Amino acid sequence: MSRLIIVSNRVAPISEGGPAAGGLAVGVYDALKETGGMWFGWSGDVLTSHPEGIKLEEHGPVTFATIGLVRRDYDQYYRGFSNATLWPAFHYRPDLIEFDRQEYDGYCRVNRWLAEQLAPLLRPDDVIWVHDYHLIPFAQALRALGVKNRIGFFLHIPFPAAQILLSVPRHRELVEALCAFDLLGFQTEPDLRAFCDYIETEAGGSLRRDGAKPVEVRAFGQTLRAAAYPIGVYPDEIAALAKDGESGRDVEIVKATLHHRKLVMSVDRLDYSKGLVERFRAFERLIEHDSRQRNNVSFLQIAPPTRSDVDAYRDMRFQLEAESGRINGRYAELDWTPIRYIHRQYERPVLAALFREAHVGLVTPLRDGMNLVAKEYVSAQDPDDPGVLVLSQFAGAARELTAALIVNPLDIDDMADALATALKMPLDERKARYGEMMQQLRENNVSVWRDNFLRDLKAGA
Repeated sequence: MSRLIIVSNRVAPISEGGPAAGGLAVGVYDALKETGGMWFGWSGDVLTSHPEGIKLEEHGPVTFATIGLVRRDYDQYYRGFSNATLWPAFHYRPDLIEFDRQEYDGYCRVNRWLAEQLAPLLRPDDVIWVHDYHLIPFAQALRALGVKNRIGFFLHIPFPAAQILLSVPRHRELVEALCAFDLLGFQTEPDLRAFCDYIETEAGGSLRRDGAKPVEVRAFGQTLRAAAYPIGVYPDEIAALAKDGESGRDVEIVKATLHHRKLVMSVDRLDYSKGLVERFRAFERLIEHDSRQRNNVSFLQIAPPTRSDVDAYRDMRFQLEAESGRINGRYAELDWTPIRYIHRQYERPVLAALFREAHVGLVTPLRDGMNLVAKEYVSAQDPDDPGVLVLSQFAGAARELTAALIVNPLDIDDMADALATALKMPLDERKARYGEMMQQLRENNVSVWRDNFLRDLKAGA
């Protein structure tokens, strides 16, 4: 049986049954355990000198292969082009794009260097699955080294419309690099359409569609296939985590300090794509327009730090702190703080248990590839008394979780109205919406995502 080789920017820390692994890591690790294989990528270490080689660790049939990056490579490949150029562009924020030619060259150089590190470890029948925007040139680099294995790519973030992508210098080179893969996977059909539109209108390529099968793409002298593969979660495992954690210390503290008030909850990385400021203002609008909500509902926003060495993220943190302080200063009472803004990380079991306590899950990104928090919130609910999901129309999850209250995150009044509707929704309607979403989550869990992608990648051989 051929091995599966997973390539990602970071290799997820896995301990069997441990809490650190998210849905993606669990799904990928399960696939590796079933087939045997290797997970290759950056260790997360930033070094003062070039690493001596790859660190290999065996965990049963799975080999973890990690390597550090020197400071220049980290700055140019990761902090620079990946997150200062590609991230804002792919999240429809061309106004935040920062482009530096040396950073682009560093991005391509690190991809070539990583490919050179992996190539000697490959066997002829290995199947290679590359993940996310950091590694767009990776297949092209492997092909230049003579690697002929099947190579697939999955993009976890949105793929932008052609007119947005045109704002990225070297956009044509990036799409040409994507065409070196055998199979491209996107989160949603709109992402797939955006890629196909670029191929036809900007790259002079052609497409052939055959029903539900992946689209055949011909461009830049290459023939490849592309399709949408929405990523899922393991809903029943999350439900078990949430139930087990109900009596945990963190949950008991929240219950005690709420004093029977209703809870609106959000969990997001601190990122400008998540619509956090708009969310704070929507909650303010709710309590401004309906005085009965004051002192009867609290909003808990958990926003762990991320990319603190990128200016846009530091600015985001300062803006959120100022906004939450302004709203609390205006509306807080001696025994009630409207917004609890927490800038730290919690483990998944704690979050699952807190989701179960929340009457409303507020997930309103301005743009998101999928957003697994939305799926985790629904999964964590008590079937006998479920909460309500308020979900942005611009999250990939909105195409599946249609029983959520779908909102435009740029319409503050729309979000405030949805919060009011969610807080007063009767039990029968909450149960019906929850049941519909749980059925969808079970039918399209992370194993289905993984198996569908690998089936199509291998089928093209």
